[in-house]
Amino acid sequence: MKFKIKKLQLETGGKFIAIINKADAERLGVRALERVKISAGKNEIIAILDIASKLVKEGEIALCEEAYKELGVKTGEIANVFPVSKPKSVEYIRKRLHGAYLSYEEIREIVRDTVEKNLSEIELAAFLTALYIRKVSMEEAEHLTRAMIEVGKTLEFEKKLVVDKHSIGGIPGDKTSIVAVPIIAAAGLTIPKTSSRAITSPAGTADRMECLACVEFSAEEIVRIVNKVGACLVWGGALELAPADDIFIQIEFPLGIDPMLFPSILAKKRSVGAEYVVIDIPTGRGAKIKTMEEALDLASDFSELGRRLGMNIACAITYGEQPLGRCIGPILEAREALLAVQNNAPEDVIDKACSIAGLLFKEVGNGDKTLALRIIKSGKAEKKLREIIDAQGGNPKIKPEDLSPGAQKLDVVAERSGKVLWIDNRAIAALAKAAGAPRHKGAGILLYKKTGDRVRKGEKLFTIFAEKSSKLTAAQKLLEEETPFTIAKGYGTEMLLKSLRREREFILER
Repeated sequence: MKFKIKKLQLETGGKFIAIINKADAERLGVRALERVKISAGKNEIIAILDIASKLVKEGEIALCEEAYKELGVKTGEIANVFPVSKPKSVEYIRKRLHGAYLSYEEIREIVRDTVEKNLSEIELAAFLTALYIRKVSMEEAEHLTRAMIEVGKTLEFEKKLVVDKHSIGGIPGDKTSIVAVPIIAAAGLTIPKTSSRAITSPAGTADRMECLACVEFSAEEIVRIVNKVGACLVWGGALELAPADDIFIQIEFPLGIDPMLFPSILAKKRSVGAEYVVIDIPTGRGAKIKTMEEALDLASDFSELGRRLGMNIACAITYGEQPLGRCIGPILEAREALLAVQNNAPEDVIDKACSIAGLLFKEVGNGDKTLALRIIKSGKAEKKLREIIDAQGGNPKIKPEDLSPGAQKLDVVAERSGKVLWIDNRAIAALAKAAGAPRHKGAGILLYKKTGDRVRKGEKLFTIFAEKSSKLTAAQKLLEEETPFTIAKGYGTEMLLKSLRREREFILER
């Protein structure tokens, strides 16, 4: 059937959605959520169909912005629309739902149809739920990783020995990458660090780095930057490195599941050619991974999957029971990272970055944590970070004091004297987000006390910063429901530390 194209002012997160009138759907013999092929001129797409009675007239087809752009048409042009059958990958999803493990060919078909937008959200949700309920086998993890690499782009650099690092996330204030990457590059290693923006945290690495330089580049530009200075700190969202993973994440997050953790991380690392990778696993009561046993199991699986892919994986199980450093939020964290490469930041920030870098040095056989500390103290790490900032279009002469948080602020003081027994990572992150982070770069939290510190009644515990007074008010209101700091006379002297009033949110970071 022929339809007149209408542009729908609606973004669908990359999915191709088309809407036709109910009467036309009956004539075409299609139902909602079925697929149609839309062709106009030399271009064609497969779209998921929706049906409406009033939004579109008979003879019209409304396209979401992504489908409209991909088809390369103008409003009023005529398109041919045909029903199409379900892709074969739907059969494989059904097979997995019944409990059977999938072969490489079957998984590759699902991944390819995911990237080509041939699968609906319901079908993808069914696939990921099946993986979650009956755990992903190591063979399937390998198949998923290889398929995601094959379907996406890969990067190649002049220096063949490429290294990388990744954190599974969940700790507020974790600006390790901005400190560790220049240390590693200053030692002569190539490290193309592609990172995410925040999903549920107050700042992702890309959000922090964006306060210092541009982070959005094409694949060709990234290769040029890395070949020039040996490293980059960029957003990986536009690079189409294992692009299926970005689609999977959109489905996983609202469901609160994460069955693709291993393939997701290693597919992106392998896509940039990394042979040696350190995986940071923050562990503790305030982290996603609560116990050492869980962390060791996770590390073992990472190592095994890496071995199957020809990668050398080392895992760092790091302390995760409180925020890293004293700064949470994009600008504040960028400032603390600059101070760290100047050897002038809190000890835990420098120690963690040097530990991660040192572990990579050990893996490639050219040093250890001592070398990482020497690189910071010599000024080489700062010099390299400034080279990276310059190569990414930032101001290489930027100073920590140039990075100012939002003008709106609220000081939070201790209601009693004692010792800080516990800092709630989730509550701190929630307050920073309520204040506007990461969208508002100047929003965040500056901590004055950490676990184990003595505090007097009325003494400042932390300051909340915001760019807008309305956001500061929202954070202040949330503070009435949260208890970010637990203060008592000492360990074991008081039994009731906190009472739970509402459910906790799911955290997913990659």
